[in-house]
Amino acid sequence: MQPFKEIAKAFTTKTRVPVMGAVASSGYLIGEIMSGAPYDIVLAGDEERPAELFQKDLAEKPFVYTIGTVVLWTAKKDLCGVSGWQEVVKHPSVTAIGVAWPKNTQYGASSMYAIEKSRLLDTIKPKLIYAANSDQVFEYAFYGSVDVAFCALSSALSEEGKKGCYLEVKEAHPIIQAGCVLKPAKDREAVKKFVNFLNSPEAKSIKQKYGYR
Repeated sequence: MQPFKEIAKAFTTKTRVPVMGAVASSGYLIGEIMSGAPYDIVLAGDEERPAELFQKDLAEKPFVYTIGTVVLWTAKKDLCGVSGWQEVVKHPSVTAIGVAWPKNTQYGASSMYAIEKSRLLDTIKPKLIYAANSDQVFEYAFYGSVDVAFCALSSALSEEGKKGCYLEVKEAHPIIQAGCVLKPAKDREAVKKFVNFLNSPEAKSIKQKYGYR
């Protein structure tokens, strides 16, 4: 959410066009849109949801706006010295592991893929605590509801994230994130300006600061 806030602020400063955002899992937002929610643009955490809207003739052709990365984050300093995320999730002090819902989010699906590829699912399954999306699962770890969390690198590089530490999850596949302009969008000129701004040097600099590609 923080990268979006910064990009939206930079866009508004440059164009004087205000941007309002709603944060939820991609699956939830798609359901809202299909029910008639008055959004102009969708910036999803995956490729599938924008493609679905396009196929249903509810949106224009999707575009990729960034590529995200899954990491394992913790606020517990004693875990920061453990070598490898696989060892962290097996650590005796880790009794609760946060992960985004794999059916609703690519961050969750990618996290589960890494867990299964490492043959750890049977070992850690009783510890798994599910969250609605990657932002929420990070909050679980930040506020201590879970010991560690599979979340977006962008969360780990935020001001809150810097208070803990993270480990790379190389087994998780990159998260290709797509967006689309909805057919009912009202101010088409402003919408087009924002979409173009997402690929501007200024927006790219903000995305890179939070680990996006």
